[in-house]
Amino acid sequence: MNQLPDINQVKAFLLSLQDQICQKLSAADGSAQFKQDSWVREEGGGGQSRVMTGGAVFEQAGVNFSHVSGATLPASATAHRPELAGRSFQAMGVSLVIHPLSPYIPTSHANVRFFIAEKPGEDPVWWFGGGFDLTPYYGFEEDARHWHQTAADLCQPFGEEVYPRYKKWCDDYFFIKHRNEARGIGGLFFDDLNTPDFAHCFDFMQAVGNGFTHAYLPIVEKRRALTWGERERDFQLYRRGRYVEFNLVWDRGTLFGLQTGGRTESILMSMPPLVRWEYGFEPDPESPEAALYRDFLPVRDWLAGVK
Repeated sequence: MNQLPDINQVKAFLLSLQDQICQKLSAADGSAQFKQDSWVREEGGGGQSRVMTGGAVFEQAGVNFSHVSGATLPASATAHRPELAGRSFQAMGVSLVIHPLSPYIPTSHANVRFFIAEKPGEDPVWWFGGGFDLTPYYGFEEDARHWHQTAADLCQPFGEEVYPRYKKWCDDYFFIKHRNEARGIGGLFFDDLNTPDFAHCFDFMQAVGNGFTHAYLPIVEKRRALTWGERERDFQLYRRGRYVEFNLVWDRGTLFGLQTGGRTESILMSMPPLVRWEYGFEPDPESPEAALYRDFLPVRDWLAGVK
């Protein structure tokens, strides 16, 4: 009954997904192209990093594929799964972060991944994880609803409880504890997915991976023509600092990549190209900047009342 995972099938999908997302982002930008760097990891595996910089729409966008392996798991992987200690492992995934030039287009992140740990004479332990989340600088209610409606729609075939569960997980995970605020407006986050069987879990991971551009690109198209100036840019760069703080202090994926000897340039591709910090910044209570903190960062049911 328990179908063994097909690693080659997962890898083929991930490589195809990287291609598709890069093609769609290049087309949306209309100016810049992705540059690819292939890399090899000394302990096993490697990957290909694709980064677009200086685009008409995207200041920096990175879409990475990695497939790494090793004889033993790093501490970040066994901390909450001690039964995996001593197993060999393979981890593969596509991870992307997009930092648009316009402050009116949100930063976005997506990731889909597969993990398998093996030991002679025992069944493999495997799971899928991933999700996507949105980090606006200036919020628009219709964009937030579209983002979450797309997430809810792709979850629907897998059960009524899936979207609410993974939305809450996303809200809880992408929370900057030392600031006591959310990184953005959330989306989906799932991990340790291995039931009821491999085929079902793989189907869901594919739905999340394929759903990202349906959620994100319509927002890009809607906001790309809005004019902005120094004030909006300054606020965008300030808020990008929160992105850096979360990724370096709290993100498990960053820690896993560094602990497994992944390519540092690829791991830190998620960092924005420009960012600033300002001591004690407080937006004017009546300003559009204050509206982000008041109306968008607190956890909300974005689909309440939507039929």
